[in-house]
Amino acid sequence: MARAIITAFFCLLAGAGQQAWAGTLGQSNQNFVLTGEGPNAQGDGVSQVTYGDCAFDGTNTKCTLSGSFTGLGPGGTYSFVLSYPGNGPSPLTAITAPGSDLFTFSLSSGGFTYTFNESNGTTLSFHSLNYSIYFIPGTFSCTGSVTSCDTGTVGQTPGATESGPVNGSFELAPVIQTVISAGSYGGFTSIAPATWIEIYGQNLATTTTDWTGDFQGNNAPTSVGGTTVTVGGKPLFIDYVSPGQVNGQVPSDVDTGSQPVIVTTAGGTSAPFTIKVNATEPGLLAPAAFKISGTQYAVALFSDGFYDLPPGLVSEVASRRAVPGDTIMLFGIGFGPVSDGTLAGVIDQGKKQVNASVVFTIGGVSAQVQYAGLTPGVVGLYQFNVVVPNIPANDKTPLTFTVSGTQGTQTLDLFIGN
Repeated sequence: MARAIITAFFCLLAGAGQQAWAGTLGQSNQNFVLTGEGPNAQGDGVSQVTYGDCAFDGTNTKCTLSGSFTGLGPGGTYSFVLSYPGNGPSPLTAITAPGSDLFTFSLSSGGFTYTFNESNGTTLSFHSLNYSIYFIPGTFSCTGSVTSCDTGTVGQTPGATESGPVNGSFELAPVIQTVISAGSYGGFTSIAPATWIEIYGQNLATTTTDWTGDFQGNNAPTSVGGTTVTVGGKPLFIDYVSPGQVNGQVPSDVDTGSQPVIVTTAGGTSAPFTIKVNATEPGLLAPAAFKISGTQYAVALFSDGFYDLPPGLVSEVASRRAVPGDTIMLFGIGFGPVSDGTLAGVIDQGKKQVNASVVFTIGGVSAQVQYAGLTPGVVGLYQFNVVVPNIPANDKTPLTFTVSGTQGTQTLDLFIGN
């Protein structure tokens, strides 16, 4: 039987059980070489990997493993390229548990590009890939004082080698691991129509890019970098894609209840990821950068561009503490429909009021809300202009809100001076 060499690069089999392999790698045109370095501190065997044919261009070394493939479109040829700075030894190592033939890569510098050139002229490139490769029985050999010609023994034996051509299998289809509402606004595991979400997984895109240049007038795109997403069968408005993350705004007409999220790329279509859709899932802007000494603060902005922070706390940010009578602007997502019915995916052209009743308290005292609606010139961002009530100064003043009587779930504070 062929010996398994690599499986689910950097992913330790994550997602491999969720879908069938998409394609097959034919025998490589180059050898794959392992050179044993001996056990590490954990007792795992470590081997240096020489990856196909290598060439130095004066700055970087590029090593290529290539061959034919089937199972994706009409098939064609693949090229897996390892690139690393300088002309030194390969930074790629293989770690094998004792008694196992299965190992995973560890890369100390450089990176990979995986390219599939289909025979119809289509080219797909990835920077991460789930795949397995195998030495082919009868074609590989070992050198050195090894009792058995296998990856585990070679890794445990300094100076021993195992080499030969390889074949294998690969998975290009996207795999969704989790979906949350936008992390800086609470990162909830339930979402809502017209809210912003973040999708995490593998093979979610073949590139890293955003929606710049993809708008049609005031309308946001539903395809960016070749990636599309549906939520409950309706297209997501996408603002950012990368192989590991997609961000976008949920369509306004998605039904509530359990709904499937599906990602499609040139590499295929993901299995559905089921998520609960509520009528609202409100969250205020409170990113990790505003968690200070263990306390999570909301982003509160004055009309002159100053932030509600102690002066000098962040040197590059203009700031002052809010005092009673000040109007601060808070920002949010997931607060539901607005007065004129503006839908998701459209740059707002004027101030539109939120239909729901939104109530804020600061320091336990009800605060006047001068405006609660969409932010002009932005897609799907709510803005709340709130007057600080007459309360004592406190650098840990609780901020709470309700939407139609339901309490928001974030624990937030503000800096209040006097």
